[in-house]
Amino acid sequence: MELGKKWDRCLADGAIKLGTGLGLGIVFSVLFFKRHTWPISFGSGAGLGMAYANCQNDLRSHYLLHREQAQGI
Repeated sequence: MELGKKWDRCLADGAIKLGTGLGLGIVFSVLFFKRHTWPISFGSGAGLGMAYANCQNDLRSHYLLHREQAQGI
């Protein structure tokens, strides 16, 4: 797969996961944690962390595929 498409997918995934984490953080902050800001930060950070991990795996998948083929797996 082309590198540009992988980057586009990473950015879209990051935006979705950041937005979802932010939204869930706001909901939990308002409903359960008396309007503290740490659930918003935690949700956003968790979303970005998941997006980063997905991007790392996606960008490394090309190298892993060639390594497995070289080893004869």
